[in-house]
Amino acid sequence: MTKRIEKAGRVSAFVIHVEPKSRDQNARDAEARLEEAVGLAGAIDLEVVETRIAPLARPTPATLIGSGKVAEIAAQTKALEPEVVIVNAQLSPVQQRNLEKAWNAKVIDRTGLILEIFGRRARTREGALQVEHAHLNYQKSRLVRSWTHLERQRGGFGFLGGPGETQIEADRRQIEERIAKIENLPDFSRSDERKRKALNSSDCKGGERGGDFGESHADFSAGNVAVGKM
Repeated sequence: MTKRIEKAGRVSAFVIHVEPKSRDQNARDAEARLEEAVGLAGAIDLEVVETRIAPLARPTPATLIGSGKVAEIAAQTKALEPEVVIVNAQLSPVQQRNLEKAWNAKVIDRTGLILEIFGRRARTREGALQVEHAHLNYQKSRLVRSWTHLERQRGGFGFLGGPGETQIEADRRQIEERIAKIENLPDFSRSDERKRKALNSSDCKGGERGGDFGESHADFSAGNVAVGKM
């Protein structure tokens, strides 16, 4: 199933929701999750030009979804030429790279999308350090060349490009040096301590559907992202 939306002047995105098949599968639930993913893309000013639900019977190690679906989506991306494809699921580094090759577009999974949103919305130095730390840990195993045609995009932490960002093609040693430097900063240490206290005193219910990405609701430890129902 696909849904076409007219393209405007912003960075174009194709949003794909991967829905595991089950006996209790509800089409409306899948549609709701797709709409949520579209809303998240809109939160960072992406212009969604196409959406699709990709049913998943069994994960494929190389690409998550099956080769037939990959080929179908490749035909769509060739026709639409989206600048980024959002996959509303968690991708391994290998899966991300293989899908980028198959679709000839930048691919961002759900974790990358959430981190980008937090990067855009960080309101304090402490929050910005927490997001950058999570982003660097996430990117350590994803050291692939950035897509230069997205470099006009400002803000965030490297998934869509932007002046002053930590470049995706930076080698692992540079990333690890930056991580170590951040962890030694007083602002990061204070923020980390506050985060632990917050996690101990609440169940961290985020406002993802409503677009509320308060820094106090985020768990960025070890590159993890916990926001509402991931």
